[in-house]
Amino acid sequence: MLEKLAQIEERYQELTRLMAEPEIAQDYQRVAELAKERSDLEDVVTVYREFKATSEELKETAELLEDDIGPELRELAEMEVADLEERKEQLRQRLRTLLIPKDPRDVKDVIVEIRAGAGGDEAALFAADLYRLYTRYAEQKGWRTEVLSSHPTGIGGFKEVVFDVKGHGAFSHFKYERGVHRVQRVPVTESSGRIHTSTATVAVLPEVSDVEVEIKPDDIEMEAYRSSGPGGQHMQKNATAIRMTHKPSGITVACESERSQTKNKRRALSILRSRLYEQKLQKQQKKRAKARRMQVGTGDRSEKIRTYNFPQNRITDHRIGLTIHRLSDVLDGDLDSFVEALRAEEQKEKLEALDEAV
Repeated sequence: MLEKLAQIEERYQELTRLMAEPEIAQDYQRVAELAKERSDLEDVVTVYREFKATSEELKETAELLEDDIGPELRELAEMEVADLEERKEQLRQRLRTLLIPKDPRDVKDVIVEIRAGAGGDEAALFAADLYRLYTRYAEQKGWRTEVLSSHPTGIGGFKEVVFDVKGHGAFSHFKYERGVHRVQRVPVTESSGRIHTSTATVAVLPEVSDVEVEIKPDDIEMEAYRSSGPGGQHMQKNATAIRMTHKPSGITVACESERSQTKNKRRALSILRSRLYEQKLQKQQKKRAKARRMQVGTGDRSEKIRTYNFPQNRITDHRIGLTIHRLSDVLDGDLDSFVEALRAEEQKEKLEALDEAV
């Protein structure tokens, strides 16, 4: 670990030197690239330098104890050694955390897709509950949401709803929601009062640029149609909605949120690009899979990740065994307790993998 940290500090110093060179200083794009890389290393270098300074101070103080010093000075030196050892260990742990590879997707905006699963109308109502949960959570974070496509039911549910969340770091919070969500409650349509179990699936895709995923125009088959959802006379009379199929992968997306066909094309292309990016990442992850795979944050949609039990006012996340008896608060957008616990578990898994690699 110390060898890797020394290399990082050396690179940081090199970047500082390069940015000061006159010929590079005139190239604003190059300077921006170097500044970004330097900024990414700054926290690690700062803590590493404090770690080295603390280690040196600890060494010098420990050497005092080898000399013939008075009892009072020895007591002070022993206390100082204990404090420095504790501080050094804290810095070491901090460095281990900082060395965890960052997910470049964490800072991105996201596209969230919620689909009703098993359970008929009740599953569609649960999909609507999840949509409300996520939009309220995003609102609390100061992020903007907008529906891209939806297929509502007559009783207030959704067969499917697709929306985007725009805000720095949105993916780092929403990525833990990928998978199968299960609800246990008495449906409003159930006259006998029996508890039903229904499901909804959630997919979370980072929004990506055309630079990250190139889509050839010849690979796209496009169809315009009239929107079946709300939007007024204009949307009903004109074929503004867009259905787009990527022929090589077979992925199909639809967008009908805008009155303009051009805007719907742009939004559909954004969704398609994100799905292709996710597909590409999943293929890479399968190739790199080891015998022991990290269980948190995989986004495997076949996994039942969370159960919402209404009679017991309980929500349980099955990936980490966390249960919270504040169901109404969570459904109102208070999701941070789960997000922070899942993030901590993911970090723990990554640290273990880092230790194994070392």
